[in-house]
Amino acid sequence: MRSRLFAMLLSLLVVVPAQALTFTPAEILSWKQERFEGRTGYRLVPDPELGRQVLRAESRGAASGLFYEGRIDLQATPWLSWQWRVERFSGTTDERDKAGDDFALRVYVVVRDGWTRLSSKAISYVWTREVPAGRHWPNPFAGNKAMMLALQQGPASGWVREKRNLRDDLRRLFGKDFRYLEAVAIMTDADNGGGTAVGYYGDLVFSRE
Repeated sequence: MRSRLFAMLLSLLVVVPAQALTFTPAEILSWKQERFEGRTGYRLVPDPELGRQVLRAESRGAASGLFYEGRIDLQATPWLSWQWRVERFSGTTDERDKAGDDFALRVYVVVRDGWTRLSSKAISYVWTREVPAGRHWPNPFAGNKAMMLALQQGPASGWVREKRNLRDDLRRLFGKDFRYLEAVAIMTDADNGGGTAVGYYGDLVFSRE
């Protein structure tokens, strides 16, 4: 089921210019929603800490993601930065199993390693409840085509800023260089372990450095 997010139709017509690119929460909300089990609720809310609107995601036993299809040049903009905040984890235990593959916060990047839809590969950056930060493992639904990478673990009192060199992460996890991203996505889900997960997303920013 999860593998559908990594193998979406990637015959893209949109080519993103080679410059800094920002997706605001309002723009992310307009992305196509892909449903796996029920529907995660995504909506804009004001955030007093950041002083602007952010994207709130609440999943009650559901899983649906918002994704953008468009070719992004990693030679020009290899860095991705964003802010996120966790409010509530679902009731999962081992997040590395299918039964526990639920996350309050996920940010995906998707590349193509060939000419077909089945050649897509992805990194899913996640905020975990149990798995220590820095660990990575194959997605239990998609296997080695989609690698999970834990950036944060457990509760936090506020927003956390992330910044990743995507080319470096892709090279480390898949053993080769990729020139282009083909898709970007976010998802908050709680369909496997049940319960409710709540998280917040700020801007997603692609940049040269």
